[in-house]
Amino acid sequence: MATYCMSDIHGNYEGYQKLLEKIHFSDLDVLYVLGDVVDRGKASMKVLQDMMMRENVIPLIGNHEYMALQCLEFLMSEITVENIMKCNESLLEGLLEWLAVGGQSTIDEFQQLSYEERIDIIEYLKEFLLYEEVEVNSKDYILVHAGLSHFSISRDLSDYDLYEMIFEKPDYSKIYFEDRYLVTGHTPTRLIENHEAKDCVYMKNNHIAIDCGSGYGGRLGVICLDNHKVYYAYE
Repeated sequence: MATYCMSDIHGNYEGYQKLLEKIHFSDLDVLYVLGDVVDRGKASMKVLQDMMMRENVIPLIGNHEYMALQCLEFLMSEITVENIMKCNESLLEGLLEWLAVGGQSTIDEFQQLSYEERIDIIEYLKEFLLYEEVEVNSKDYILVHAGLSHFSISRDLSDYDLYEMIFEKPDYSKIYFEDRYLVTGHTPTRLIENHEAKDCVYMKNNHIAIDCGSGYGGRLGVICLDNHKVYYAYE
């Protein structure tokens, strides 16, 4: 049995499947997906539907899933005067913001699904965890999409709200926990200061950053927490 982490797939179904093959992912293994499964790429629904079928794939919510959820249920609704009245300024702003960061591809795919498949997708997205704590080989890990905004060592993880965990990137130059690793996606590693290995997993200061830029033409990677070995869909 092995424990893996992947993040920011962004509809890259081919890369996702390639990595599962590379690590010989089996029913005895566990894969945590740290959000941003959807948007930008062309096969977000295929990735979600594959994940749904695997009990040992545990999804965490990213900002793209959060934005998608705000809009997909409304887009499913029948066009009536009552429903149009529900389309307030906040919902319109959320939809425009989502479209600006790559939501159109997800909408296009979603609309091609049957009604039952759309319901299944929405219900699955609602099950995504906000964070997870795991222990592997006597090492402790905190898994979260983006980071821990307004960090304080005295704060319990349950004290952070959704926005603090899915939108704000951490300070990678700072050690947050002396005895735990903080594993995050969200921030493409090419943007981390002083990280010269473009689109590679970043490991420093008890941070493990695993967004290798799949949503920006970069790579998709996965890390095995048992030994910190990293695999990429394409080398």
